[in-house]
Amino acid sequence: MLLYNSQVSGNCYKVRLLFAHLGVEYERREVDVADRSNRPELLGGLNPALRVPTLVLDGGRALGESGAILWLFGEGSRFVPSDAFERAQVLQWMFFEQYDHEPALAVARFWLRYSGRPREEYADRLPERTAAGYRALDALERHLDGRTWLVGDAMTLADIALYAYTHVADEGGFELDRYPAVRAWLDRVAAEPGHVPIDA
Repeated sequence: MLLYNSQVSGNCYKVRLLFAHLGVEYERREVDVADRSNRPELLGGLNPALRVPTLVLDGGRALGESGAILWLFGEGSRFVPSDAFERAQVLQWMFFEQYDHEPALAVARFWLRYSGRPREEYADRLPERTAAGYRALDALERHLDGRTWLVGDAMTLADIALYAYTHVADEGGFELDRYPAVRAWLDRVAAEPGHVPIDA
């Protein structure tokens, strides 16, 4: 298998983290997160959205979107509950991550750390992304207060999906000091056997 990957991308990291836990072997091809000029030639025949991660399976079929890749490989593993309602809850949190969490935390992080553009280019948009990010972190804190994991009594794909950008939230200017439940949860995810850091 070949993973079109960006080492700094949280969306790519989700896939690499799950693969590390499952012992999945694959090759990587690095894609620049800022310079997208070669995306049509590189990914045009594989992923219409021209985004990473894009995974090419051994048979040649390609799959994009981190959540879809997580679900394909998570099914039948310990990271997807057997209970139908809990599976739906995992999806609920994965959708929350892509709809509320990632568009705020990941975008702020990209602008501040990886875009290479002057801050004034996005200064008028950053406060809205920051406010949205704190709303998402508030929701996580409320849910995790008194819980060990996002769904059920074990780590699931929901935890993997939300860990990716939460654990580097400081790179987007977010302060996690006021989120004790979130910080304790981040420590639990990182302590799980098989864990690898984003820069591995």
